[in-house]
Amino acid sequence: MAAGTIRYWAAAKAAAGIAEEPYDAEHLADALDAARAKHPGELVQVLRRCSFLVDGDPVGTRSHETVRLAEGGTVEVLPPFAGG
Repeated sequence: MAAGTIRYWAAAKAAAGIAEEPYDAEHLADALDAARAKHPGELVQVLRRCSFLVDGDPVGTRSHETVRLAEGGTVEVLPPFAGG
């Protein structure tokens, strides 16, 4: 298990009610499952539309179960943004 930080942006931040929180997970899927359990409701819906950065690298279409998290790492939760 690795410990790090999940940062929520825009609609994800509003849905979670916080800007960031710690994770304790081996893979991105585990960290997101824990976030869903802590924040049932709107965040669950918002996460379906989000993209993710793990330590600055885009996750893209990779399966979240295959994305390993590093000790002291950061997961950025990025909902779709509008505007220019």
